[in-house]
Amino acid sequence: MLVKQILAAKPGGNEVLTIAPGATVAEAAALLAARRIGSLVVSEDGTTPLGILSERDIVREVGRQGSVCLERTVAEIMTRNVSTTRPDEDADSVLRKMTEGRFRHLPVMEEGRMIGLISIGDVVKARIDELAMEKQALEGMIMGH
Repeated sequence: MLVKQILAAKPGGNEVLTIAPGATVAEAAALLAARRIGSLVVSEDGTTPLGILSERDIVREVGRQGSVCLERTVAEIMTRNVSTTRPDEDADSVLRKMTEGRFRHLPVMEEGRMIGLISIGDVVKARIDELAMEKQALEGMIMGH
C-alpha cells in the first residue's frame, strides 16, 4: 500500500492543521485538545513545514519548565528537523521510518508542497486492512471460490 492510498482512505483526506510559529504553546495545546489530535504542523503558509509540535513536545517542556512554557512560542519548542514522506512511498517503508525515528506523524510532500499528513495509526490501519484482504483472498483460493 502506498502513502497516497492511505491519504485517500483517511476521513478528512488531505486536511492538515497547521499553526504559525509565533503562536503560543497554550494556543497550540488548546487546538490539539479541541480537535482531539496529537500534533500540528508548524507553517507560515500552510504548505511548507517548518516543524512539528506534538503532545510529547508540550509534555516534555511542561516537565522541564512547568506551566511557564505555555507562554513560549511554538517555534521555541517544536521539533525542527521534520522527516517527510512522498505519495509513492510504501507503508512498510513509512512504518520503518517512524519506528526508527521514534515519531508518529509525517507530512506528505509533493513537488515541495505539503499535501497531507499521516500518522502511525493511519499506516497501521492501512496495513491491517491490507492483510485482512490478503487473508480473505487466500481463504477464497483454498476454498475454491
